[in-house]
Amino acid sequence: MFAGTYTALVTPFRNDRVDEAAFAALIEAQVAGGVAGIVPVGTTGESPTLDHDEHLRVIELAVQFAKGRVKVMAGTGSNCTSEAVEYTVAAEKLGADAALIVAPYYNKPTQEGLYRHYRAIAAATKLPIMLYSIPGRCGIEIAVDTCVRLAKDCANIVAIKEAGGKVERVVALKKAVPASFVILSGDDGLTLSFIKEGAVGVVSVASNIIPREVCELTNAALAGRFDEAQKSHDQLAGIFSDLFVESNPTPIKQALAWQGRMTADVRLPLCELTEASKTKLRATLAALKLV
Repeated sequence: MFAGTYTALVTPFRNDRVDEAAFAALIEAQVAGGVAGIVPVGTTGESPTLDHDEHLRVIELAVQFAKGRVKVMAGTGSNCTSEAVEYTVAAEKLGADAALIVAPYYNKPTQEGLYRHYRAIAAATKLPIMLYSIPGRCGIEIAVDTCVRLAKDCANIVAIKEAGGKVERVVALKKAVPASFVILSGDDGLTLSFIKEGAVGVVSVASNIIPREVCELTNAALAGRFDEAQKSHDQLAGIFSDLFVESNPTPIKQALAWQGRMTADVRLPLCELTEASKTKLRATLAALKLV
Protein backbone atom coordinates (compact mmCIF):
# COMPACT_ATOMS: atom_id res chain seq x y z
CA MET A 1 0.00 0.00 0.00
CA PHE A 2 2.77 2.46 0.87
CA ALA A 3 5.75 1.15 -1.09
CA GLY A 4 8.33 3.54 -2.52
CA THR A 5 9.36 7.10 -1.73
CA TYR A 6 7.18 9.45 0.30
CA THR A 7 8.49 12.98 0.68
CA ALA A 8 8.21 14.57 4.11
CA LEU A 9 7.40 18.01 2.72
CA VAL A 10 8.75 21.22 4.15
CA THR A 11 6.23 24.02 4.70
CA PRO A 12 7.57 27.10 2.88
CA PHE A 13 7.14 30.44 4.62
CA ARG A 14 7.31 34.00 3.35
CA ASN A 15 6.80 36.90 5.75
CA ASP A 16 5.77 34.34 8.37
CA ARG A 17 2.89 33.06 6.27
CA VAL A 18 2.61 29.79 4.36
CA ASP A 19 4.00 30.41 0.87
CA GLU A 20 1.35 28.63 -1.17
CA ALA A 21 3.03 29.24 -4.54
CA ALA A 22 6.32 27.75 -3.35
CA PHE A 23 4.44 24.81 -1.87
CA ALA A 24 2.68 24.16 -5.18
CA ALA A 25 6.00 24.23 -7.05
CA LEU A 26 7.57 21.88 -4.51
CA ILE A 27 4.77 19.35 -4.99
CA GLU A 28 5.06 19.61 -8.78
CA ALA A 29 8.75 18.77 -8.45
CA GLN A 30 7.87 15.73 -6.35
CA VAL A 31 5.40 14.47 -8.92
CA ALA A 32 7.92 15.02 -11.71
CA GLY A 33 10.55 13.18 -9.67
CA GLY A 34 8.40 10.08 -9.47
CA VAL A 35 7.61 9.87 -5.75
CA ALA A 36 4.80 7.60 -4.61
CA GLY A 37 3.44 10.11 -2.15
CA ILE A 38 3.85 13.28 -0.14
CA VAL A 39 3.60 13.86 3.60
CA PRO A 40 2.51 17.39 4.54
CA VAL A 41 2.71 18.74 8.11
CA GLY A 42 4.99 16.18 9.66
CA THR A 43 8.15 17.03 11.56
CA THR A 44 9.76 18.36 8.37
CA GLY A 45 6.66 20.46 7.78
CA GLU A 46 7.12 22.24 11.14
CA SER A 47 3.78 21.04 12.43
CA PRO A 48 4.55 22.13 16.03
CA THR A 49 4.57 25.80 15.02
CA LEU A 50 1.64 25.79 12.61
CA ASP A 51 -1.59 26.96 14.15
CA HIS A 52 -4.76 24.89 13.75
CA ASP A 53 -6.00 26.68 10.63
CA GLU A 54 -2.57 26.59 8.98
CA HIS A 55 -2.21 22.87 9.69
CA LEU A 56 -5.47 22.08 7.94
CA ARG A 57 -4.79 24.55 5.14
CA VAL A 58 -1.49 22.86 4.30
CA ILE A 59 -3.22 19.48 4.10
CA GLU A 60 -5.93 21.02 1.91
CA LEU A 61 -3.30 22.54 -0.38
CA ALA A 62 -1.37 19.27 -0.62
CA VAL A 63 -4.50 17.44 -1.76
CA GLN A 64 -5.36 20.25 -4.17
CA PHE A 65 -1.89 20.44 -5.71
CA ALA A 66 -1.34 16.68 -5.87
CA LYS A 67 -4.50 16.28 -7.97
CA GLY A 68 -4.60 12.55 -7.31
CA ARG A 69 -1.26 11.96 -9.02
CA VAL A 70 0.48 10.88 -5.81
CA LYS A 71 -0.84 9.78 -2.44
CA VAL A 72 -1.21 12.39 0.29
CA MET A 73 -0.38 11.07 3.76
CA ALA A 74 -1.26 13.87 6.14
CA GLY A 75 0.61 14.38 9.38
CA THR A 76 -2.13 14.42 12.03
CA GLY A 77 -0.32 13.46 15.21
CA SER A 78 -0.41 15.26 18.53
CA ASN A 79 0.44 14.62 22.17
CA CYS A 80 -3.25 15.27 22.87
CA THR A 81 -5.41 12.37 21.72
CA SER A 82 -8.51 14.47 21.10
CA GLU A 83 -6.50 16.88 18.94
CA ALA A 84 -5.01 14.00 16.94
CA VAL A 85 -8.52 12.67 16.40
CA GLU A 86 -9.69 16.11 15.27
CA TYR A 87 -6.83 16.53 12.79
CA THR A 88 -7.23 13.02 11.42
CA VAL A 89 -10.98 13.35 10.91
CA ALA A 90 -10.42 16.71 9.22
CA ALA A 91 -7.70 15.27 6.97
CA GLU A 92 -10.11 12.56 5.84
CA LYS A 93 -12.74 15.18 4.99
CA LEU A 94 -10.13 17.21 3.09
CA GLY A 95 -9.35 14.25 0.86
CA ALA A 96 -6.10 12.88 2.27
CA ASP A 97 -5.34 9.27 1.38
CA ALA A 98 -3.78 8.30 4.72
CA ALA A 99 -2.56 9.70 8.03
CA LEU A 100 0.91 9.63 9.57
CA ILE A 101 0.57 9.82 13.34
CA VAL A 102 3.63 10.44 15.46
CA ALA A 103 3.91 8.96 18.93
CA PRO A 104 2.80 11.43 21.62
CA TYR A 105 5.75 13.56 22.67
CA TYR A 106 6.58 15.04 26.08
CA ASN A 107 3.78 13.22 27.93
CA LYS A 108 5.75 9.93 27.95
CA PRO A 109 2.72 7.61 28.08
CA THR A 110 3.06 3.93 28.91
CA GLN A 111 2.67 1.36 26.16
CA GLU A 112 -0.92 0.88 27.29
CA GLY A 113 -1.46 4.61 26.94
CA LEU A 114 0.06 4.52 23.45
CA TYR A 115 -2.19 1.63 22.50
CA ARG A 116 -5.32 3.46 23.67
CA HIS A 117 -4.19 6.69 21.96
CA TYR A 118 -3.86 5.04 18.58
CA ARG A 119 -6.95 2.88 19.03
CA ALA A 120 -9.04 6.00 19.70
CA ILE A 121 -7.74 7.70 16.56
CA ALA A 122 -8.25 4.61 14.42
CA ALA A 123 -11.84 4.28 15.63
CA ALA A 124 -12.62 7.83 14.50
CA THR A 125 -11.53 7.49 10.87
CA LYS A 126 -11.52 5.18 7.87
CA LEU A 127 -8.14 6.48 6.70
CA PRO A 128 -5.25 4.03 6.63
CA ILE A 129 -2.92 4.97 9.48
CA MET A 130 0.86 4.82 9.57
CA LEU A 131 2.34 4.83 13.06
CA TYR A 132 5.44 6.97 13.52
CA SER A 133 8.03 5.87 16.04
CA ILE A 134 10.84 8.38 16.55
CA PRO A 135 12.14 8.05 20.12
CA GLY A 136 14.88 10.64 19.59
CA ARG A 137 12.21 13.34 19.35
CA CYS A 138 9.38 11.83 21.39
CA GLY A 139 11.25 10.27 24.28
CA ILE A 140 9.35 6.99 23.83
CA GLU A 141 9.32 4.13 21.35
CA ILE A 142 6.25 2.34 20.05
CA ALA A 143 7.13 -1.16 21.25
CA VAL A 144 6.96 -4.07 18.83
CA ASP A 145 4.31 -5.71 21.00
CA THR A 146 2.22 -2.54 20.85
CA CYS A 147 2.48 -2.48 17.06
CA VAL A 148 1.28 -6.08 17.01
CA ARG A 149 -1.70 -5.26 19.24
CA LEU A 150 -2.67 -2.27 17.13
CA ALA A 151 -2.34 -4.17 13.85
CA LYS A 152 -4.55 -6.93 15.27
CA ASP A 153 -7.21 -4.73 16.85
CA CYS A 154 -7.41 -1.82 14.39
CA ALA A 155 -7.95 -2.78 10.76
CA ASN A 156 -6.86 0.63 9.48
CA ILE A 157 -3.53 0.72 11.32
CA VAL A 158 -1.50 -0.78 8.52
CA ALA A 159 2.04 0.60 8.62
CA ILE A 160 4.84 2.21 10.60
CA LYS A 161 7.43 4.85 9.83
CA GLU A 162 10.41 3.51 11.73
CA ALA A 163 12.80 6.30 12.73
CA GLY A 164 14.60 4.79 15.69
CA GLY A 165 17.81 4.32 13.73
CA LYS A 166 18.11 0.58 14.37
CA VAL A 167 18.03 -2.11 11.71
CA GLU A 168 17.29 -4.59 14.50
CA ARG A 169 13.88 -2.96 14.98
CA VAL A 170 12.93 -3.77 11.39
CA VAL A 171 13.99 -7.37 11.87
CA ALA A 172 11.93 -7.63 15.07
CA LEU A 173 8.90 -5.96 13.53
CA LYS A 174 8.95 -8.17 10.44
CA LYS A 175 8.95 -11.27 12.61
CA ALA A 176 6.06 -10.06 14.76
CA VAL A 177 3.57 -8.09 12.67
CA PRO A 178 1.22 -9.48 9.99
CA ALA A 179 2.72 -9.86 6.52
CA SER A 180 0.44 -7.10 5.26
CA PHE A 181 1.76 -4.57 7.80
CA VAL A 182 4.13 -2.17 6.03
CA ILE A 183 7.41 -0.76 7.33
CA LEU A 184 8.96 2.39 5.90
CA SER A 185 12.31 3.86 6.82
CA GLY A 186 12.21 7.22 8.56
CA ASP A 187 15.87 7.91 7.84
CA ASP A 188 17.30 8.40 4.34
CA GLY A 189 20.66 7.04 5.40
CA LEU A 190 19.11 3.73 6.50
CA THR A 191 16.70 3.14 3.62
CA LEU A 192 18.87 0.56 1.88
CA SER A 193 19.64 -1.33 5.07
CA PHE A 194 15.99 -1.31 6.11
CA ILE A 195 14.75 -2.55 2.72
CA LYS A 196 17.21 -5.44 2.88
CA GLU A 197 15.43 -6.49 6.09
CA GLY A 198 11.91 -6.12 4.74
CA ALA A 199 10.97 -2.44 4.70
CA VAL A 200 9.27 -1.30 1.50
CA GLY A 201 10.22 2.35 1.21
CA VAL A 202 11.12 5.59 2.92
CA VAL A 203 9.55 8.77 4.24
CA SER A 204 12.33 11.01 2.99
CA VAL A 205 13.62 14.46 3.84
CA ALA A 206 16.23 14.45 1.07
CA SER A 207 13.62 13.90 -1.63
CA ASN A 208 12.47 17.49 -1.13
CA ILE A 209 15.54 18.44 -3.16
CA ILE A 210 16.50 15.18 -4.95
CA PRO A 211 13.25 13.27 -5.49
CA ARG A 212 14.38 11.39 -8.57
CA GLU A 213 17.63 10.25 -6.99
CA VAL A 214 15.91 9.01 -3.83
CA CYS A 215 13.33 7.19 -5.94
CA GLU A 216 16.05 5.54 -8.01
CA LEU A 217 17.81 4.29 -4.87
CA THR A 218 14.59 3.06 -3.29
CA ASN A 219 13.24 1.42 -6.42
CA ALA A 220 16.53 -0.34 -7.14
CA ALA A 221 16.60 -1.74 -3.62
CA LEU A 222 12.97 -2.86 -3.81
CA ALA A 223 13.75 -4.65 -7.08
CA GLY A 224 16.66 -6.47 -5.44
CA ARG A 225 19.28 -4.56 -7.41
CA PHE A 226 21.34 -4.00 -4.29
CA ASP A 227 24.64 -3.22 -6.04
CA GLU A 228 22.94 -0.40 -7.95
CA ALA A 229 21.19 0.80 -4.81
CA GLN A 230 24.46 0.73 -2.86
CA LYS A 231 26.14 2.85 -5.51
CA SER A 232 23.34 5.41 -5.26
CA HIS A 233 23.51 5.33 -1.48
CA ASP A 234 27.27 5.94 -1.52
CA GLN A 235 26.83 8.91 -3.84
CA LEU A 236 24.13 10.44 -1.65
CA ALA A 237 25.44 9.53 1.80
CA GLY A 238 26.93 13.00 2.30
CA ILE A 239 23.67 14.82 1.68
CA PHE A 240 21.72 12.31 3.76
CA SER A 241 24.01 13.16 6.65
CA ASP A 242 24.44 16.90 6.17
CA LEU A 243 20.73 17.60 5.88
CA PHE A 244 20.83 16.92 9.61
CA VAL A 245 23.88 19.04 10.37
CA GLU A 246 21.41 21.00 12.52
CA SER A 247 17.79 20.33 13.46
CA ASN A 248 15.52 19.33 10.59
CA PRO A 249 14.06 21.09 8.60
CA THR A 250 16.48 24.04 8.81
CA PRO A 251 19.14 22.49 6.53
CA ILE A 252 16.74 21.25 3.84
CA LYS A 253 15.02 24.64 3.73
CA GLN A 254 18.38 26.37 3.36
CA ALA A 255 19.27 24.00 0.52
CA LEU A 256 16.00 24.76 -1.27
CA ALA A 257 16.53 28.48 -0.68
CA TRP A 258 19.94 28.34 -2.34
CA GLN A 259 18.17 26.92 -5.38
CA GLY A 260 15.79 29.89 -5.35
CA ARG A 261 12.73 27.77 -4.66
CA MET A 262 11.63 29.31 -1.35
CA THR A 263 12.96 31.29 1.56
CA ALA A 264 15.04 29.53 4.21
CA ASP A 265 12.64 30.84 6.87
CA VAL A 266 11.82 28.62 9.82
CA ARG A 267 9.76 29.51 12.86
CA LEU A 268 11.12 29.92 16.34
CA PRO A 269 12.34 28.09 18.32
CA LEU A 270 14.14 26.92 15.16
CA CYS A 271 16.50 29.47 13.64
CA GLU A 272 18.90 29.87 10.72
CA LEU A 273 21.97 27.67 10.27
CA THR A 274 25.30 28.76 11.69
CA GLU A 275 27.89 29.88 9.17
CA ALA A 276 29.91 26.73 9.81
CA SER A 277 26.90 24.55 9.04
CA LYS A 278 26.11 26.56 5.91
CA THR A 279 29.66 26.06 4.66
CA LYS A 280 29.52 22.32 5.28
CA LEU A 281 26.10 21.86 3.68
CA ARG A 282 26.87 24.03 0.67
CA ALA A 283 30.05 22.08 -0.07
CA THR A 284 28.11 18.82 -0.02
CA LEU A 285 25.42 20.21 -2.32
CA ALA A 286 28.02 21.69 -4.65
CA ALA A 287 29.72 18.31 -4.98
CA LEU A 288 26.42 16.95 -6.30
CA LYS A 289 25.93 20.01 -8.54
CA LEU A 290 22.79 20.98 -6.63
CA VAL A 291 23.91 24.58 -6.03
